Amino acid sequence: MLAESIRPDQADMMIENVVGRYALPLAIGANFLIDGQDFLVPMAVEEPSVVAAVSAAALLARAGGGFSTGSTDPVMIAQIQLLDVPDSAKARDRILAAQEEILGRADTSPSLSRLGGGPKGVEVRHLPDTPAGSMLIVHLLIDCRDAMGANAANTAAEAVAPLLEKISGGRAGLRILSNLCDRRRAWAEVEIPAAAFHSDDYSGKDVVRGIAEANAFAYADSYRAATHNKGIFNGIDAVLLATGNDWRAVEAGAHAWAARDGQYRALTDWRVRSCGDAESIHGRLELPLAVGTVGGATQSHPSAQIALKILGLEARRQTGAGPDSCDQDGDVAAETRRRGARRLSEIVAAVGLAQNLAALRALATTGIQKGHMRLHARQLAVAAGAEGEAVESVAGQLVSEGKIRLQRARELLQK
Repeated sequence: MLAESIRPDQADMMIENVVGRYALPLAIGANFLIDGQDFLVPMAVEEPSVVAAVSAAALLARAGGGFSTGSTDPVMIAQIQLLDVPDSAKARDRILAAQEEILGRADTSPSLSRLGGGPKGVEVRHLPDTPAGSMLIVHLLIDCRDAMGANAANTAAEAVAPLLEKISGGRAGLRILSNLCDRRRAWAEVEIPAAAFHSDDYSGKDVVRGIAEANAFAYADSYRAATHNKGIFNGIDAVLLATGNDWRAVEAGAHAWAARDGQYRALTDWRVRSCGDAESIHGRLELPLAVGTVGGATQSHPSAQIALKILGLEARRQTGAGPDSCDQDGDVAAETRRRGARRLSEIVAAVGLAQNLAALRALATTGIQKGHMRLHARQLAVAAGAEGEAVESVAGQLVSEGKIRLQRARELLQK
């Protein structure tokens, strides 16, 4: 077991008004094969069955060769709100014409630019009819490399605001990043033979059909999609917490992405594929994923550093043009890219897809409660005061009786 990794003085330097430290279990998601490489995935989570379920799903995925992943460049959006603009159309044209000057003013991080990142583009959106009237929204597109990028985006937005006021004739309001980082996405895919799902109680074909039908329900119905996507984040959030990343920002962006066509939908897509008599299930998850392997809690929290080391993504000194520098043939140095934030985002996407597979498989067969309540019984035994061997004894009795309640756990412990 890892020792307690954050001292009171370290906690006091991370946030304000510190009165203590709050620990979560740190576990390992096992069996992951991602792009042909084996991974042990650190996960910080309090909910029973999450780690067991994702590990079982990752083992299933190996029957189809594991997960394949990809990601876009790590581009974040910084927004500048312009109000009281005399002529929105003319202001838009002038802003776009001054793009080079704006990007130069936004280039506030020499180290980021040296690594191949920094400001890359300018966009202008007109919101003609808001409760506060017409406004122009300027987007700065900023490649943040291995950082999550919130500070870089906010600093750049504030730096260019006075220039945008001058160009547009309006006044700047908000200057802040957007967590709907739809330019910064990661995805994971998997295809698993139906035979891998076969058991004494269920045929593999019935299971994969049930998975596809369950996903279709979540795609079509927002009430179902909310719980469907929450299950995905059981896995995603656990990895983000373990690596010191901002899980709240990722969730906000992903939920907005899930509603991008006007209806909140499932983030995953599962479909049955047939080849002659053989069937398989193909799954895909794609979502905005702004994560970092440098900066913030990833470097200030010792457990986050350990988690990144387990993943082989520990912070390293970067030189030259950065993770996406090209070799002599002009090809992207993909292996270098796969050691930074983009690689972390791809691993996180694979974990989210595996977590969803585990949930849908359970829903399509035995139901979600069977395994979950068995583990929940252990928590109730501990809450009742059980220690050591008594935990498993009380939990086992709760399960066998089908009375998984705290009061019953206390009664069993007294006996």
